Amino acid sequence: MSLIKSISGIRGTIGGKPGEGLSPLDVVKFTSAYATFIKGKSKNKRIKIVIGRDARISGEMMNNIVIGTLQGMGADIVDIGLSTTPTVEIAVTEEKADGGIILTASHNPKQWNALKLLNEKGEFISEKDGAEVLSIAESETYVFADVNSLGKVTKNDTYFKKHIDKILALSLIDVAAIKKANFKVVIDCVNSTGGIIVPQLLEALGVEKIVKLYCDPTGEFPHNPEPLPENLRDIAKVVKKENASLGIVVDPDVDRLALVCEDGEMFGEEYTLVACADYVLSKRTPAEKADGKKANTVSNLSSTRALRDVTEKHGGIHSASAVGEVNVVKLMKDTKAIIGGEGNGGVILPELHYGRDALVGIALFLSHLAKHGKSCSMLRSTFNDYYISKNKIELTNEIDVDRILQDIKEKYKKQPVNTVDGVKIEFDKEWVHLRKSNTEPIIRIYSESESETTADNLAKKIMADIRDCIKKQQITA
Repeated sequence: MSLIKSISGIRGTIGGKPGEGLSPLDVVKFTSAYATFIKGKSKNKRIKIVIGRDARISGEMMNNIVIGTLQGMGADIVDIGLSTTPTVEIAVTEEKADGGIILTASHNPKQWNALKLLNEKGEFISEKDGAEVLSIAESETYVFADVNSLGKVTKNDTYFKKHIDKILALSLIDVAAIKKANFKVVIDCVNSTGGIIVPQLLEALGVEKIVKLYCDPTGEFPHNPEPLPENLRDIAKVVKKENASLGIVVDPDVDRLALVCEDGEMFGEEYTLVACADYVLSKRTPAEKADGKKANTVSNLSSTRALRDVTEKHGGIHSASAVGEVNVVKLMKDTKAIIGGEGNGGVILPELHYGRDALVGIALFLSHLAKHGKSCSMLRSTFNDYYISKNKIELTNEIDVDRILQDIKEKYKKQPVNTVDGVKIEFDKEWVHLRKSNTEPIIRIYSESESETTADNLAKKIMADIRDCIKKQQITA
């Protein structure tokens, strides 16, 4: 059993002893701590929290426990039921709520669930705020309400429509062009809530030919729910068999988007954001340019360089943040970026809201593809090809990981080095990013090049350097 307590939420496997898995007692403990934190921040005498969940099997149980606990803390609850992460984020601001909780373990298998915690802006709480929630939980400094002050529950099932309406209202979304393109689309929604909202969105966008795979929101994931190429063999076959224009894949909470080209080849989850950004940056009007609306973008340090290429093509500046959505959002605000996200298929469009949103990603991509007027694979060919190699080195507990990172930084000090999040070293159009795990003795090594072989070799070279650093530590110990 596993229980991972992080700044952005609590994630674990269902069952087991308290403190070892995500047991009902753990759910009560951390929900109470979050409510206490929100009470301390809010100016309202009575706080309001929005709650929504994906379709995983443990969702109903978790939902009941969280709602009951929030009531016991004297909080009013707006329960939007089966939902998506971005929909809950939108609902928080629409309801003028003090915060929100999303019950989802994102791309993790069905035995996992999590409490994802939002602030009053519908954004993930900051590192500082997350640490405070964990401190309250650890010290159990929360007080439950008396019988006259218990919270009230309101159910609201209108937010899928509201979310879709907000997307359709964006000037960037060209419904007429999408309808005219007459796309045939295959979708894989991994038997979660995407199976409800993605078809509704596509129909609203004018897509009439939809082939559905795994759209029954039972929580019984038919394959590993992370939208990686090795998990998408079924949809790739169906796209080719159906002579479809493309395939669309979302994860269980619909904040990540992967695409499959008409020939069954992967568009590449790293390139979801690249394609959407290319479209958004190309649509700045002369008035927006005159007003100083810059073509700036943000992604994290482990995301592809292709976004930087596209940004610079449109005269903008690309910035890289530490890994994690909350870090991407902060830098987007600081740089006034008009689009950003992460290379895992996460698209953030501030004009809609500051959160990864596969639904707006779908609408942007289809608008781009419709206006491009050619196939999905031909659109993909317009972007520079890069390959990312992902590796890791497992270490023993006595090894000083920070010292290893410092030694690597020193070894490559003549190269551009970024230490915002671990150590990232640039070699012209190639880079390698080293990050230590916060939960186990591991260094993760990501490298990118225009050649898959070169990316792998670059990773191997850095891994050899790390082993040399370990030997030196052991000799001097």
